[in-house]
Amino acid sequence: MTRRPMVFVHGLIGSLQAPTLHSPFAPTPTLAPDLLGYGVERGADPATITLTAQADHVHQAARVAFGDQPVTVIGHSVGGAIGALLAHRHPEQVAALVSVEGNFTLGDAFWSASVARMLEEEAESLMAGFRADPAGWLARSGVPPTPEHLEAAADLLSRQPGSTVRAMGRAVVDATGHPSYLNAVEAVFNAIPVHLVAGERSIIGWNLPDWAKDKAASLTVIPNTGHMMMVENPTAFTDVLARCLTD
Repeated sequence: MTRRPMVFVHGLIGSLQAPTLHSPFAPTPTLAPDLLGYGVERGADPATITLTAQADHVHQAARVAFGDQPVTVIGHSVGGAIGALLAHRHPEQVAALVSVEGNFTLGDAFWSASVARMLEEEAESLMAGFRADPAGWLARSGVPPTPEHLEAAADLLSRQPGSTVRAMGRAVVDATGHPSYLNAVEAVFNAIPVHLVAGERSIIGWNLPDWAKDKAASLTVIPNTGHMMMVENPTAFTDVLARCLTD
C-alpha cells in the first residue's frame, strides 16, 4: 500500500472524516479537511465559495499537514472536481487522484443546479428537512436505514447550512459549465495517474467522457452500492482505494 499521504475531499454534503475511512490505511498519514462553509469552516462567506477557492483551501491544508510532500487526493462527487482543479493548479502537490463519481459535466451537476437556483431560505428549508428525516435522505441513494447508516447520515447532514449548499451548487455549475474545465481535467489525466471509482447502482448517471475511461489508470465499480458507497459499505470502499493506490 502507498505510504504517500492521502487527502480526502468531500462532496456537496458532509465530510470524509469518519474513522472507518482512515484507520484501514494506518500508518499512512491521512487528512480530510472541511471545505469552506463546512464544519469548522462553516463561517466562510458564501459569496467567496468557488471550486477554485476550495481547491486552494485544500492545497493550503495539505501544505500545513505535509509540507512539500506530494499527496494522493481522493475526491467524492463535487470533491472529485475540486481534486482535479487542485491537481491542475498545484501539480507539484498531487501525485495521484482518485475520482469517486467526480463531476465531469453539467449532467453530473443536476442536483447542484437545482439547489443553486433556490433562494437562501429555500435551501435552508431543504437541509432542515433532510436533517429531520435522515432515512429519507439515505433513501435517495438507496442506502438502508440501519442504525450505523442513520448515525453517519445525521453527522453528515449537520456539517453545513443551506447557504453553503446553495453557494456550492452555484460554484459547481459555474466551474463545470465553462469550456476550460474539461480541458483542465484532461490535462490532469495526461499528467498523473487518475483512478475512477463508482457505485454499481449510480455509475449509469455518471457522465464519463470516453477519453476519461481510456486514459484512467483504473475504473472500479463497487457492487451493490450507489453514490454514497463510503457510507453504505465503507469496507468495500477502502478496499478499492487500497487496490488503486498500491505502488
